[in-house]
Amino acid sequence: MKRRILALSIILVSITFLYAFRVTQSGKKYLITSYGAKGDSSTMNTKAIQACIDQCSADGGGTVVIPKGVFISGAIFLKNKVNLLVEKEGRLKGSTEQADYPQVNTRWEGEEKLWTAALVNAFDLDGIRLSGEGTIDGSGDIWTQRSMQRRSRPDSAGSAPQPVNPVVRLGKPRLIAIQNCKHITIADLHLHNEASWGLFVLYSTDVEIANLNITAEHNIPSSDGIDIDSGNKIHITGTFIDVNDDCISIKSGKDEDGLRVNRPSENILVEKCHFAYGHGGVAMGSETSGGIRNVEIRNCLVDSGNWAPIRFKSQPSRGGVVENITYRDIVLKDTRKAFEFNMAWRMVNPRPPAKVLPIVRNIRIINVSGTADA
Repeated sequence: MKRRILALSIILVSITFLYAFRVTQSGKKYLITSYGAKGDSSTMNTKAIQACIDQCSADGGGTVVIPKGVFISGAIFLKNKVNLLVEKEGRLKGSTEQADYPQVNTRWEGEEKLWTAALVNAFDLDGIRLSGEGTIDGSGDIWTQRSMQRRSRPDSAGSAPQPVNPVVRLGKPRLIAIQNCKHITIADLHLHNEASWGLFVLYSTDVEIANLNITAEHNIPSSDGIDIDSGNKIHITGTFIDVNDDCISIKSGKDEDGLRVNRPSENILVEKCHFAYGHGGVAMGSETSGGIRNVEIRNCLVDSGNWAPIRFKSQPSRGGVVENITYRDIVLKDTRKAFEFNMAWRMVNPRPPAKVLPIVRNIRIINVSGTADA
């Protein structure tokens, strides 16, 4: 009997040890500097950071850590069981070379296609976390300055600028792309100067976005703060956004391709956020083809000349049903408008109308108060 008890005790101790070892391993931290990364604002660190991610994944998971310093990188790709932590005074700063961002299968402006990878990419993952008090910086100010220089260069005599036509249009990198993922958390980070769209969430479920600080200079085009594209069960809370496009845009595909995919954005809660300057507070569309439903925006402040805190936009070619949308307990302070509703938004090279035009119904606006120019 004593031998049986002793054997059982040994087995239980072994199981406890193995469990503890597994938990320790899953919580292990991997410093990118241990893999050759240098936070000197000039070294290209893409290979070193990716090697750190790959090793973390091969070891069974853990947290890749970006410490104090400015680490220049092109596109990096997270893997299952690999979290990303940007420590305070740490900055992951995007390269401004197009070649550092490969073309990937994704969705851009509502259509599935090959498009430029983001700086940080999470594709087909389950249960990872991106967090920290540090900054992910897209170098959008430099991308924008370069684009302006390319569009207009002086001729050889130094006279009036002449337009320059690009040979091939390659998209600027988004800052973070969460694609086809579930059980994802993005928390506490500073996102700055996205070259194109800040946090992009596509075809993903159960996503928690909390306490972010998202800012972009007001000359950077398409610098949306957060774009939710055909997502389900999304919670955004405690986030500050000051950018040069919609602070948050909820989308679901565009025109024929969006109707083909037919995947809605649904079950979304946005609360306790502060939207400063932007072209919209929380916008529905303009990509509405897959439908948008069951969205609530509540207990938010919108100020600083924001164009349209409550915004609906689409085109006749989009189709789709936008329904069950609630804006509740919203305070406006010196915004341009309180509300915008435009079903013929930005009609540039319009496509034929869809068989069923976009439908917007069951919209509730409750206790929205404050000051607006119009």
